[in-house]
Amino acid sequence: MNIVLFRDSRVRVMETTVTNAEKYFGQFCSLLAAYTRKTARLRDKADQLVKQLIDFANTENPEMRAAMRNFAEDLAKVQDYRQAQVERLETKVINPLKLYGTQIKQTRAEIKKFKRVRNNEIKQLEKLEKMRQKSPLDRQMISQAETSVQRASVDASHTTQQLEETVDAFQKQKLKDLQKIFSDFVTIEMVFHAKAVEVYSSAFQTLENYDLEGDLEDFRAKMRGVYGHYEARPLTDTTPSTALPWSLPYQSAQSTIRSQRKEEEASEDDSAEEDPVEDLRRQGRDSSNRMRTAQSEK
Repeated sequence: MNIVLFRDSRVRVMETTVTNAEKYFGQFCSLLAAYTRKTARLRDKADQLVKQLIDFANTENPEMRAAMRNFAEDLAKVQDYRQAQVERLETKVINPLKLYGTQIKQTRAEIKKFKRVRNNEIKQLEKLEKMRQKSPLDRQMISQAETSVQRASVDASHTTQQLEETVDAFQKQKLKDLQKIFSDFVTIEMVFHAKAVEVYSSAFQTLENYDLEGDLEDFRAKMRGVYGHYEARPLTDTTPSTALPWSLPYQSAQSTIRSQRKEEEASEDDSAEEDPVEDLRRQGRDSSNRMRTAQSEK
């Protein structure tokens, strides 16, 4: 019985190994498949962006049109590399993980076979014990039961050895496959990103070399051609109020009024200056008349 328990402990280790492989390989396969699908969706969205960039470029001035078209071409190249990335992930990562479903089923079948043989061994042992208790003097029946137990034990030992070999090969292959699958995954990612960085560097230079001033000149020339050309030129007069063209008529009227007022004031000043002279003259004429009158009376 102790031999049976020892075998059971060994088989439990094997069964745990297969169970963990089934669990985690299934999760790896599911997650990496989702990763690949999302990468494909990212490629599709980038293709839509490329189309929109080309449509936009056709509406712009020459410099921006050329820059956007070159940028769109570089972005399209990246999506070509992304497509290759998706195909390689499916071939070198997803498909090998899917194959582990079949290998795990085969290994589980070996474990089930061992359990049937083990159960038969346990059953024969229990039968022998019961016979010894019920008929301890029936040597023939006890001998037949012992023969059945020995045969079952040999089958169990043989099956256990086969199971150990199967699980050992499974574990060795599993470790090698894990190493290769994830090495391929990393290689695929590195190749894609290396090529993407190279293309993105070219795209960056394209955007850096874009002639913004040239496009602005073309745009302004187009605006002047459509809406006319108008530039506010400063007048030569340094008077601050002349900066407003619409104030000129008002300023002319004000200048005329001020000139008229100056002339009136000047005429008033002249008349004010002439009044004292006229008074003196009148006084002189009056005094001369008075003197002539006095002499004639004498």
